[in-house]
Amino acid sequence: MIRQKHVWPWMIAAIGFVALVAAAGFRATPGALVEPLQREFGWSTGIIGFAMSVNLALYGVTAPFASALMERFGVRKVAAGAMTLIALGSGLTVFMTASWQLVMLWGVLVGLGAGSISLGFVATIGTRWFVKRQGLVTGLLTAGGATGSLVFLPLVAKLSEAPGGWRTAAIVVSVVAFATVPFVLLFFREHPADLGIPPYGADEVVPPPPVTGSAARLAIDGLKRATRSKAFWLLAAAFAICGATSNGLVNTHFIPAAHDHGMATVTAAGLLAMIGIFDLIGTVLSGWLSDRYDARILLAAYYVLRGLSLLVLPQLFDEQVTGFMIVFVILFGLDFIATVPPTVALCREHFGMSAPIVFGWVFAAHQLGAALASTLAGLTRDGFGTYAPAWYVAGALCIGAALLSLGTSRPVAEKPLLEEPARV
Repeated sequence: MIRQKHVWPWMIAAIGFVALVAAAGFRATPGALVEPLQREFGWSTGIIGFAMSVNLALYGVTAPFASALMERFGVRKVAAGAMTLIALGSGLTVFMTASWQLVMLWGVLVGLGAGSISLGFVATIGTRWFVKRQGLVTGLLTAGGATGSLVFLPLVAKLSEAPGGWRTAAIVVSVVAFATVPFVLLFFREHPADLGIPPYGADEVVPPPPVTGSAARLAIDGLKRATRSKAFWLLAAAFAICGATSNGLVNTHFIPAAHDHGMATVTAAGLLAMIGIFDLIGTVLSGWLSDRYDARILLAAYYVLRGLSLLVLPQLFDEQVTGFMIVFVILFGLDFIATVPPTVALCREHFGMSAPIVFGWVFAAHQLGAALASTLAGLTRDGFGTYAPAWYVAGALCIGAALLSLGTSRPVAEKPLLEEPARV
């Protein structure tokens, strides 16, 4: 029993990690396929960026409703359905002939699927299965999603170089997503109480809370309560900037920006993969730090580091990979999604067991920021012939996000969730 008590929470976290890595496969695809799609169909950067924006927006807006659906119908069903949508959206792209089909498949289908198994999924596992080590687990799972999307890039870029190769890349992503569905259905469990064990770090079995009402009502009610808090607005604004400067700008436009300076697409994809490797280190370390230090200070430091990195990036692009670019890759990688564990920690601190749904709304702001940045950066490139203005604006916004994070005060009426005794 003691062994079960300690092993099962980490097994659930491991299953969640695998699912997040698989779901991340499609998010690796767009940045590497901008050039092949332009060559084959003649679509502008702005049109492709718009399809990515729809994906990113739905990816975010779906998250709080997906968290509520997980409360209402279970994590297994929602995660399996999400992976199926991603697989269908990716696989059907091989038949598209018009840009509106790109928007429907990349944007709508994959956006809905990816949003259903995103950071709300991470917060749900951390809150249900762990009392201690929540920050570390959040960091590990977050790294699975972020790192997975970047590590897929070299394979996608390599496949896309051959004539029609982007279709092979899309099929590979589809197969990986489909293969994950039975894995989740067979091995995932909903609550520790289903196995008769307490959450990790607790001594008492916690029965699942009764769920009443529709998933939509749960999500909307969670938003209504959260909007009464100043902390919610500060966290949402800062996280919108986080999304704009990570998923919206770097994830989507780094490869074409490097290509503008003569760098090979595969080389640029390799640099993004390196960012993913260092992101794994940085996000796990951030989770460990979030269990021990003030999340506000951590967030401010992360945003300042990101801002300074982006401000110098336009001077680092070249035909070849320079030492300075490697330094950027390391620093930006360590910081890429390191903001997630302290942001989740602040949601738990302010909103308690409602944190997964509230964080879903904060994450929606993250993805709306990413969607806006994806489109605006593409339009900037079309209008100015360079991405440089986008990098400079992003760097300045990150400094603003640091100030917003410092303004998130501690709740007066309650202690942080991590300092509370186990709930029974």
